[in-house]
Amino acid sequence: MVPDISADGLRVLFCGINPGLMTAATGHHFARPGNRFWPVLHLSGFTPRLLRPSEQDELLSYGLGITNVVARPTARADELTPGEYREGGRLLTAKVARLRPRWLAVVGVTAFRAAFDDRRATIGPRDATIGGSRVWVLPNPSGLNAHWTAATMAEEYGRLRVAAAE
Repeated sequence: MVPDISADGLRVLFCGINPGLMTAATGHHFARPGNRFWPVLHLSGFTPRLLRPSEQDELLSYGLGITNVVARPTARADELTPGEYREGGRLLTAKVARLRPRWLAVVGVTAFRAAFDDRRATIGPRDATIGGSRVWVLPNPSGLNAHWTAATMAEEYGRLRVAAAE
């Protein structure tokens, strides 16, 4: 199990789909070399420099954290079952209610749709809250998500950064 990087009252709690095998092996979120999470976080202005996955605990000093919808590691997110997503959504809602971040940022619209049974969800801010926190759905930074470049992802992450600073 990969531990969450979390604390009460964060500005943004980023929520990945589930740990990949490299993340599970290292204990560091978004550890696969092709994953663009860390570069996009920096390009969007959330961090003043590019952090390595092994420096993930530094996120707390910026009011940021990381968790996952599903705790079970897999090689690919499509190995998860609908039941795992639904249970993950239930557990995530309870976690968010306990931690009370200003924003919950789910990285992956497909995961958000599956976890919260919202087939029409799109990238961007949501009207509804989860666990009392505002919600923003972000593009999945996986290298498999070819529809988004690091630059276009950074723009969307940057929109959240501005909203989270208000």
